[in-house]
This record gives sequence, C-alpha cells and structure tokens, in this order.
Amino acid sequence: MHDEKRHLGTTEVEVTACCLGTMTWGEQNTEEEGHAQMDYAAERGINFFDTAEMYAVPPRAETQGRTEEIIGTWFKKTGKRKQIILASKVTGRSKMTWTRDGNVKMTRQTKEQIDEAVEKSLKRLKTDYIDLYQLHWPDRPAATFGTRLKAEHYDIEYEAFETILGHLDAHVRAGRIRYIGLSNETSYGVMRFIAESHKHGLPRIQSIQNAYNLVNRTFEGDLEECCMREGVSLLAYSPLAQGYLTGKYRGGALPKGSRKQLFDRLQRYEKPPAEAAINGYLGLAAKYGVDPAQFALRFCDTRPFMGSTIIGATSLDQLKTCIDAFELPWTEDMEADVNALHLRQPSPCP
Repeated sequence: MHDEKRHLGTTEVEVTACCLGTMTWGEQNTEEEGHAQMDYAAERGINFFDTAEMYAVPPRAETQGRTEEIIGTWFKKTGKRKQIILASKVTGRSKMTWTRDGNVKMTRQTKEQIDEAVEKSLKRLKTDYIDLYQLHWPDRPAATFGTRLKAEHYDIEYEAFETILGHLDAHVRAGRIRYIGLSNETSYGVMRFIAESHKHGLPRIQSIQNAYNLVNRTFEGDLEECCMREGVSLLAYSPLAQGYLTGKYRGGALPKGSRKQLFDRLQRYEKPPAEAAINGYLGLAAKYGVDPAQFALRFCDTRPFMGSTIIGATSLDQLKTCIDAFELPWTEDMEADVNALHLRQPSPCP
C-alpha cells in the first residue's frame, strides 16, 4: 500500500512507503506543477516529501534552492506543513560553491556551512523545522555515485564524524532539525556515525538515502546488514534507474523533454552490461502484464529493509502511475524471476 506507514529508523515517526521526490521542480517543472503534484500526493495519503538545498537538478547556480522555495509556497498556501514529514539535505564536499555566501573554496560540512545551509533551507521552505536533515553525500572523499576511491584520496583531510554530529546536534537541540540521516553513504560511514553518536551522546542516524533499483542492488551487501541490525531505514532513490526501467529509452529512444534528452547526465545507466539487464527486466514486466515502471517500484517496496521508496515525476499521469505501483501484487514467481536475472547480471549500474 502506498500509504502504508513505516517507522523512520528507531523513531516513532511514521512515513508512507511512497515518498514524493521533488528535484525536477524549478527546472523541468514549474511552481504550479510542483504544487499540483503535492496536492495530488497529499490527496493519495502520502505524508513524506524529500528535497535538498542543491535542487533543482541538474545543479546550477540559477536554480539552486528553487525546489525548496516551491515547497515553501505550497506550505504557505495550503497550511499543511504539520501533515508532512519533510526531508531535506545539506551538500557534501564539492565545487558547487554557489550554495554558500562569501568566498568558500569548496562546500563542506563544517559548522559554519551547516549553520548557513539550515538557515537558508528553513527560510526557503517557510518553516521553522525540518523533520529529517540528511548529509547529501560525505564530507570525506568516498566511493559515491558509482565512483571508486584512489590511493591519494585517503590523504585528504575531512571533518570528523563526531564533529559533524556535533554541528547537527546544535540544530536538533534548538528544534530546527528533528532527526538526521545520511545519503550516498557507505557501510564504513554508517557504522562510524553510529559509533560516534553512542560514544558522545550525539544524535543517531535514522536513515540512509542511497540509489537502489533492479540494476543496482549493491545496498544488499554490507550496507543491508549494517542498516537492518542498527535500525537505519533505506530511502531508495532512483528506483526507476533515472527512467531506464520504464522502457522509455529502449532501443536508443530519446523522448522529448526527458532528462536524457535535456541534460544527458545518465551515464550511470549506460555502462556496457546495462542494456541487456534493463531489457531483461522490461521483458519480465511484459511477461507478467505489468507496467514496467510499476514492476520496478514494487520490487523496491517489497524489500525488508525499505523505509520508503522515493518517486519522481514530471507529469501528474506519471505520478499516478508511480503511486498506483504500490498496490501491485508481488508474487513468488516475480521474485524468483527477478533474482534469477540478477544472478546472471548482478548490479550492472552501481
């Protein structure tokens, strides 16, 4: 059920199995369209929205913060702030310095930068608190977004785990943040954050937002055990592999207005083994007479470690299709076929 409630980490907060992603608002979608999506999602019983200070995507100075502003104007118009569990994120180590005032050389998770990010997000969102504040990606060099670490990365200094938790704790104590989470993180990072929170009495990590889908099941390695044993909820992003698992790019198709056509940033899903695996899953959806997007989303939803699956749409028709996916029966035969294909072509798009 799309509106089935699940606990966020070890908290008493309950979020819906379906989370509304927002990153297209302010770039591919107008404010009016963003408002219409939030109206529809709320009508369908969805109580969980996810955003970030960096959005809209692709990240650029001209649109940075616009997505949060669109959510803020919806809160002001509807008065529904208290009905929504709101998640946002602070940028990790990067050269996207337009998110900060002054002349910083890099975005970092220092006290000054986190303080600035929280203040700006609250202002844009027209709220005085954020339910879940996530580190969008690490302050340290890490193997994120399908990359690998090189030897020289281990010599680069970074903000210590307990130090970052301390920066966030100040905002938790002040009531600006309720809970904290990670994103694009590794097993090492999850366990270090948890260890330091226990050791120093600092806020505990409640969630991790990582990519997870039929062609990227890397979470099922060490991260799954870390999160299941420690009570950390997975918030799966890119459950449709940035659109590839809908079939819309099949055979080299390039639909007008699609992310690939507009921005050509989907190389994570264009690696040599990817096409055969994607076609295999599209074939399974056809075998069962199911919309391929709904097949891919329901697969994510049925995992035992899933806190919430983040959907994203640029039209209300797409949004309805995605939300309806959570009502789809998931059978033992579907599970067996998916796992057999996964064994032949394991996670080609990490």
